[in-house]
Amino acid sequence: MARVPSSAVAAAGLVGGYAVARWTKKRPLGGVVLGAAGLAAGREWHRRGGAAAAAGLGALYLAGFAGSHPLAKKIGAWPAVLGAAGVVAAASWAVADRG
Repeated sequence: MARVPSSAVAAAGLVGGYAVARWTKKRPLGGVVLGAAGLAAGREWHRRGGAAAAAGLGALYLAGFAGSHPLAKKIGAWPAVLGAAGVVAAASWAVADRG
Protein backbone atom coordinates (compact mmCIF):
# COMPACT_ATOMS: atom_id res chain seq x y z
CA MET A 1 0.00 0.00 0.00
CA ALA A 2 1.39 3.41 -0.96
CA ARG A 3 2.16 5.86 1.83
CA VAL A 4 0.75 9.36 1.81
CA PRO A 5 3.69 11.79 1.92
CA SER A 6 4.09 13.54 5.27
CA SER A 7 4.22 16.85 3.40
CA ALA A 8 0.67 16.24 2.12
CA VAL A 9 -0.57 15.22 5.57
CA ALA A 10 0.91 18.34 7.18
CA ALA A 11 -0.50 20.68 4.53
CA ALA A 12 -3.90 18.97 4.76
CA GLY A 13 -3.83 19.41 8.53
CA LEU A 14 -3.29 23.15 8.31
CA VAL A 15 -5.78 23.72 5.49
CA GLY A 16 -8.29 21.17 6.75
CA GLY A 17 -8.13 22.41 10.32
CA TYR A 18 -8.87 25.94 9.21
CA ALA A 19 -11.64 24.83 6.85
CA VAL A 20 -13.37 22.71 9.48
CA ALA A 21 -13.15 25.50 12.07
CA ARG A 22 -14.48 28.07 9.62
CA TRP A 23 -17.31 26.05 8.12
CA THR A 24 -18.55 24.42 11.31
CA LYS A 25 -17.96 27.56 13.41
CA LYS A 26 -16.43 25.23 16.01
CA ARG A 27 -12.77 26.12 16.51
CA PRO A 28 -12.07 23.12 18.77
CA LEU A 29 -13.17 20.78 15.99
CA GLY A 30 -10.68 22.45 13.66
CA GLY A 31 -8.07 21.95 16.36
CA VAL A 32 -8.81 18.24 16.40
CA VAL A 33 -8.17 18.04 12.66
CA LEU A 34 -4.99 20.13 13.01
CA GLY A 35 -3.74 18.00 15.90
CA ALA A 36 -4.53 14.63 14.34
CA ALA A 37 -2.75 15.52 11.11
CA GLY A 38 0.18 16.96 13.06
CA LEU A 39 0.55 13.75 15.05
CA ALA A 40 0.34 11.60 11.92
CA ALA A 41 2.91 13.73 10.11
CA GLY A 42 5.11 13.82 13.21
CA ARG A 43 5.23 10.05 13.42
CA GLU A 44 6.36 9.89 9.81
CA TRP A 45 8.90 12.68 10.30
CA HIS A 46 10.37 10.76 13.22
CA ARG A 47 10.41 7.49 11.30
CA ARG A 48 12.11 8.98 8.26
CA GLY A 49 14.33 11.69 9.75
CA GLY A 50 14.76 10.96 13.43
CA ALA A 51 13.97 12.96 16.53
CA ALA A 52 15.69 16.17 15.43
CA ALA A 53 13.82 16.29 12.12
CA ALA A 54 10.51 15.55 13.84
CA ALA A 55 11.12 18.26 16.44
CA GLY A 56 12.11 20.85 13.84
CA LEU A 57 9.24 20.09 11.50
CA GLY A 58 6.80 19.92 14.41
CA ALA A 59 7.94 23.36 15.54
CA LEU A 60 7.53 24.67 11.99
CA TYR A 61 4.02 23.15 11.82
CA LEU A 62 3.04 24.95 15.02
CA ALA A 63 4.71 28.16 13.84
CA GLY A 64 2.77 27.92 10.58
CA PHE A 65 -0.47 27.60 12.52
CA ALA A 66 0.35 30.47 14.87
CA GLY A 67 1.91 32.67 12.20
CA SER A 68 -1.03 32.40 9.85
CA HIS A 69 -3.21 34.29 12.34
CA PRO A 70 -1.40 37.66 12.27
CA LEU A 71 -0.59 37.18 8.58
CA ALA A 72 -4.31 36.76 7.86
CA LYS A 73 -4.90 40.33 9.04
CA LYS A 74 -2.56 41.57 6.30
CA ILE A 75 -3.32 39.30 3.33
CA GLY A 76 -6.53 37.46 4.22
CA ALA A 77 -7.26 34.17 5.93
CA TRP A 78 -7.11 31.75 3.01
CA PRO A 79 -3.90 33.15 1.50
CA ALA A 80 -2.26 33.04 4.95
CA VAL A 81 -3.30 29.46 5.61
CA LEU A 82 -2.32 28.30 2.12
CA GLY A 83 1.04 30.07 2.40
CA ALA A 84 1.78 28.49 5.76
CA ALA A 85 0.73 25.08 4.45
CA GLY A 86 3.01 25.50 1.43
CA VAL A 87 6.02 26.39 3.56
CA VAL A 88 5.44 23.45 5.91
CA ALA A 89 4.85 21.06 3.00
CA ALA A 90 8.02 22.17 1.22
CA ALA A 91 10.14 21.78 4.35
CA SER A 92 8.58 18.40 5.11
CA TRP A 93 9.25 17.20 1.59
CA ALA A 94 12.86 18.38 1.73
CA VAL A 95 13.57 16.82 5.12
CA ALA A 96 11.45 13.66 5.19
CA ASP A 97 9.79 12.80 1.88
CA ARG A 98 12.41 13.49 -0.77
CA GLY A 99 14.65 10.52 -0.10
